[in-house]
Amino acid sequence: MFGKRQPKPTEKAREYLQAIKKTLKHKHKRLSKEWVSFIYAFFEPFPAIGHENGQRYYEFRCVAKGCGKRIRRFLDKKDAKSTSNMCKHARTCWGEEVVKAADNAKSCDVARESIVNGILTNGSITASFERKGKGKITYSHRQHTKTKTKAEIVRWVCESARPFNIVKDWAFLSLMKTGQPEYYIPSPSTISRDVKLVFARTRQCIAKMLQEYNGHLNFATDAWTSPNHKAFVAISVHLEHEGVSIAMVLDIVEVPEVKFRILT
Repeated sequence: MFGKRQPKPTEKAREYLQAIKKTLKHKHKRLSKEWVSFIYAFFEPFPAIGHENGQRYYEFRCVAKGCGKRIRRFLDKKDAKSTSNMCKHARTCWGEEVVKAADNAKSCDVARESIVNGILTNGSITASFERKGKGKITYSHRQHTKTKTKAEIVRWVCESARPFNIVKDWAFLSLMKTGQPEYYIPSPSTISRDVKLVFARTRQCIAKMLQEYNGHLNFATDAWTSPNHKAFVAISVHLEHEGVSIAMVLDIVEVPEVKFRILT
């Protein structure tokens, strides 16, 4: 009915395990001094130690948010010190430009602190939500981080008028996760929260820009009746910014009651 209680390890067995751990720790410390290549900056500084079919290996885990890729290096093979697989993954996950920047750093520690940690910590949903202009659309070779994915989906659902629950559609998930099943997709509630956050921050930025604008601001109104017989009034502002004419809708309000007056 119940499994047998496992016997406690003997004192001799505990000493043996402690000796193995001490030996592995000493060897890990010795080998870590050889891990000076810039490529180690993209992985956790202390890899996991494991065994497979009697062979010991180090498992390096990528530190990119939402990645979790693990690369094993078996210690009893000729390529025990090879970093080719790590380089290949870093270029795919982080992009060629980031890898080149890390390669130009003075050391692995400098690359980890100034480049890798900087990319991981300086992003926010509002900082990533910015327009690049109306030039030609280009695509990066680097996979989006978790923050960038959230920002791009917020922009997509807002500009293309998509429902928040579109991220739960099976076809969308198939397109996004095929080949990268661990790719992060925010939930509809997360998108809703981020849309409200971006709207609030954007409203503050526009208000500050209009208050500090050194020039003429032209306000206009437009009224219309929708097919369901509801009346609306829109308020817009028109200005020139860096030589470009800009028109922004500030608000749209529903008119609760419409009165007509016949002029004679």
